[in-house]
Amino acid sequence: MSRAFTLASTVAAFSILFACSQQASTAQEDEVQPTEPAVEDAEIAPDANGVESLPSMMRATGDLLGADGSSIGSVNLIEGPNGILMEVAVDAGGLEPGWHAVHIHQTGDCSDTGEYTASGGHVGKVEGGHGLLNPAGPEPGDLPNLFAFDDGSVRYETFTDLVSLSDVLDDDGGAIIIHEGRDDHLSQPIGGAGGRVACSVVQ
Repeated sequence: MSRAFTLASTVAAFSILFACSQQASTAQEDEVQPTEPAVEDAEIAPDANGVESLPSMMRATGDLLGADGSSIGSVNLIEGPNGILMEVAVDAGGLEPGWHAVHIHQTGDCSDTGEYTASGGHVGKVEGGHGLLNPAGPEPGDLPNLFAFDDGSVRYETFTDLVSLSDVLDDDGGAIIIHEGRDDHLSQPIGGAGGRVACSVVQ
């Protein structure tokens, strides 16, 4: 009798432990599990050039004028969290084929057709500091060269973290200037790039 009683007691104890374990497991499953906070998708809409960007990003655009003052293309700038993304599109016949310097200039003025000196010097001009390869530079307005295809058209995209769009769009505005030759990124004051052949007021 004692052995049977002991066996029965042991079975009962195991049954109670199993039942408690099951109840604890069920209770844990019933608890509301923490979830990651929902993040609403921000609306992303394409701009006039089909570029998708967040509405909070500052943007500027401009009509690109050639040496005779006629429109040869466009400029589009978008400011991201770490700098400016810039696109330049030039129609066929707009530029001479080959490499051309392109810089951001201080003043939004392209009124002196063919000369384009009314746009002033480079944004953030540093005396003796022009050029991406210059140990004393570069100036904030310095950019890599762009290339015109055999038909004179251009599809160019570059990025700079040297300047903000608010620096370009100050009280007197800003301009994008394209030169007749390439920038060697070292010679003063404009890298031997030659005359100004295209100008765009960005706003």
